[in-house]
Amino acid sequence: MNLLHRTRTTLGLVSFCTLACAAPAAEKFDLSRIAPVPATEQIPVMDFFRPAILQEPKLNPSGTHIAAIVTAGEDKHQLLVYDLKTQKIEMAGGSGDKDIYQVNWLNDARLVFSLSSRKMYGLGFLAADVGSISRGYPLLQYCGSNLVSVPVKDRLHPLVWNRYDALSPNPVDLGVAVVQTDIKTGVLIDLGKSNASHSDAMDARDNNLRHIESRYPVPHPGITFRYLTDKEGQLAYSFTSDEGRMAMFRLANKRWEKCPVDLEHIDVIDAADEAGQVVVLGPRQEGQPRALQLMDAATGQLGAVLLQDPEYDFHGWLYRSPATHQIMGANIQRNGPKVSWFNEDYRNLQKLLEGYFPGLVVRIIGSDEAQKLFLIATSSDRQPVTYSWVDLEKRSAGLFKNSAPWIDPQRMRPMNIIKYKTRDGRRLDAYLTLPAGASKENPAPLVVLAHGGPWVRDTWGYDGEVQFLANRGYAVLQPNYRGSPGYNWMFPEEDEWDFRKMHDDVTDATKTMIASGLIDSGRIAIMGGSFGGYLAVSGIVNEPALYRCAVTMAGVFDWEQLIKDKKYNKYESPTYGRMLRKLGDPKQQPEKFDSISPGRHADQIRVPVFVSGGKDDQTVEIEQSKTLISALNRFKVPHETYIVSEEGHGMAHFDKRVELYTRIESFLAKNLTAGK
Repeated sequence: MNLLHRTRTTLGLVSFCTLACAAPAAEKFDLSRIAPVPATEQIPVMDFFRPAILQEPKLNPSGTHIAAIVTAGEDKHQLLVYDLKTQKIEMAGGSGDKDIYQVNWLNDARLVFSLSSRKMYGLGFLAADVGSISRGYPLLQYCGSNLVSVPVKDRLHPLVWNRYDALSPNPVDLGVAVVQTDIKTGVLIDLGKSNASHSDAMDARDNNLRHIESRYPVPHPGITFRYLTDKEGQLAYSFTSDEGRMAMFRLANKRWEKCPVDLEHIDVIDAADEAGQVVVLGPRQEGQPRALQLMDAATGQLGAVLLQDPEYDFHGWLYRSPATHQIMGANIQRNGPKVSWFNEDYRNLQKLLEGYFPGLVVRIIGSDEAQKLFLIATSSDRQPVTYSWVDLEKRSAGLFKNSAPWIDPQRMRPMNIIKYKTRDGRRLDAYLTLPAGASKENPAPLVVLAHGGPWVRDTWGYDGEVQFLANRGYAVLQPNYRGSPGYNWMFPEEDEWDFRKMHDDVTDATKTMIASGLIDSGRIAIMGGSFGGYLAVSGIVNEPALYRCAVTMAGVFDWEQLIKDKKYNKYESPTYGRMLRKLGDPKQQPEKFDSISPGRHADQIRVPVFVSGGKDDQTVEIEQSKTLISALNRFKVPHETYIVSEEGHGMAHFDKRVELYTRIESFLAKNLTAGK
């Protein structure tokens, strides 16, 4: 909930499959198997939800080493560094239930990364050197540290945002710090251990102070929710929310000066190439999508248009040259993935790469500074992402790693892009994945899979959850309802917070599928997580004849209660102020909040419900699910539950994910049986 995710030669790293085979398998599951199961066997639930073998590969500046996150046969994210010349592998990983994430190169020999515990809690921000990767050392601990940038001219002094100081009685936002990475004397301290002491906490705090070389001022007033650097990696802009009103500041003479920019109508995407300019999603224009364009941060004056799609507001990210740090192009998410290059060399490179990898979506994810060696991600709706390298100087290409080799693309189902018409006359996107054998002569049962957010969008590509459902015989409909990025130009601004209209869009998409004749209208389920979990329960409350059952995961069922929960953190998080300003005040609009809170209307539910959630969810309190379960009991609504300890907003642990979807499989089979 955001209110609130082909080779002509083969590189030697293919041998690192031995990593997966040599590592101990996760409890109850054989993660050492990396080949697909035989075509005569049903694909196990676990194969659709296994952690990727490898993700987030990144080249160091000179292109001699690749760093990546790997799982190595376990439900555990570790750091791998691969020497391209010697083919030597180094590995690092935390002990116990600890995971490494967000790896970044500082220079050719040093990386920084974050370490978490129990897949929920941040332990620290660490550094390690090539040649001694397993001997990483902590730079900052218990500060909510996030890397802001690696300055081009001073790469060993990264800028790090420390969102809070958990080692202090007053855990305020510490702002952005310049961090010294040459001090290697600290020891990682886990204050979650039963024998942790006050002395340990003070040692961690002292180590933090040793590594903080200087600090930038914290912008005021309001709660900071974002920082942005210029193309050289120097801190340039900050963004705050004060009682739900957003503001932008620019750094001038070591002070934050407020910019004359209305962030209700302008979305800042990134810094531009020229100092003092930013790239923004421009304001609404009557009858056409919002443009990607330049803006002067000091004056708010809009400049040249970089890109304007004829159908969609821009939604995506910019790609910069690793050599000049200038913007080369934009990766765009619309009804399907697209790239738009502003540079002729990159346009030609894209054509070359698409020739190397025909029939696949090809995305450049990085290169060395010389722009000779590139890392490429390829994928499709049936093929999970595969990482490859392309050497332009040697005119060769090779496989780096398939992230999910246990998936056989031939057994996956295509994801079709369709349009549906809303009741107010707009045509929106949805994705339809049909199971094998589905046709008008043999209509399939349908699972309507509503995305969370609500201000995110489902994208075309491989989706393990979708393929799992299709493999089990269900058609899957993923409607991108209003509020999904790309659509704002079509609707009045207030529709971005109109949850009932979002529900109506999902209903209209479902009815469009019924009219197609491809779906068995008597066997439809609605399913979703977070805001999608809200839409699932809203669906069965407000459309009692449409759905046979519902699955809700970490959902919101009472918006007044959510606002009350967010009030406890109103000085640390902008969510409370933003919701109060945009969604409304429950005290002043009780009828509205009653109408959009389906948990209050459980007496209207006539179909079975599956309710899931994590007891440690910090985004949506588990009490939302528990209150719904109590209401279902009170009104004798058939239901099943899966409430799990040590899980947050979604099932992060692999064994819990497999158990969740095994139960969902059984629930759907019972309730979508033909003729029931």
